[in-house]
Amino acid sequence: MIRVVILGAGNVAQHLYTAFSNQTSIEVVQCYNRKGLPLHPNQKKDSIIKNLKELRIADVYLLAVSDDAIEEISSNLPFKNRLVVHTSGSVPIDAIHNANRKGVFYPLQTFSKDKTIDFSAVPFCLEAEKENDVEVLEELGSVLSQKLYKISSEQRNALHVAAVVVNNFTNYLFSVGNDICKENSIPFEILYPLIKETAHKITTIDPDHAQTGPAIRNDSKTIDRHLNFLSDTTQKEIYQTLTKAIQSKYGKKL
Repeated sequence: MIRVVILGAGNVAQHLYTAFSNQTSIEVVQCYNRKGLPLHPNQKKDSIIKNLKELRIADVYLLAVSDDAIEEISSNLPFKNRLVVHTSGSVPIDAIHNANRKGVFYPLQTFSKDKTIDFSAVPFCLEAEKENDVEVLEELGSVLSQKLYKISSEQRNALHVAAVVVNNFTNYLFSVGNDICKENSIPFEILYPLIKETAHKITTIDPDHAQTGPAIRNDSKTIDRHLNFLSDTTQKEIYQTLTKAIQSKYGKKL
């Protein structure tokens, strides 16, 4: 049995609490956040605290808080030499205060409040200063997923940059596409099969080999037609920037 304390009340904290609470080999002994908010409707009230001094003994203390709060909270923990790990994609392990043993338990996934997550498909990036602590994190992660990776802070930062590009940036582009459809009375759902095929394709072939469209074909008339159609300045700039980037990478000229 691994005893866990979760610190934080955001999406990651809530999803991890729900996932762990369904496991017989994990006990979430306590949850901390400054407002004393429950992470789940069925959570026992006496397991929720808003004072760090009331923290109980556990095997792992999970800091599922904002990046900027990791250093502050870890420096205010009222104990020493316990395993304290954060769940951030970009914050280095050294952000955790030296009073305790440091680690990272980073689930690489996008978390939304009301969207159920299948953790069995989620990669967990693990890091710890001591090999024994790595083994604890591997045991903890293996309860939820078999996709466990030992990733250094430097590698994780690079991975997080890549994750922002493939998730946050592409989602913004989805919203732009949705706006264009709305403005022209077109159901956005018409694009669903294309979006799904695009995402699925790069799981079977290299993204470089999957690139299609007017930019890589140097279809100048189509590109000009699209730019003339776009009246929104931001949309036009995005189209031009991405077109130039694609053509630069694949050796095309405007």
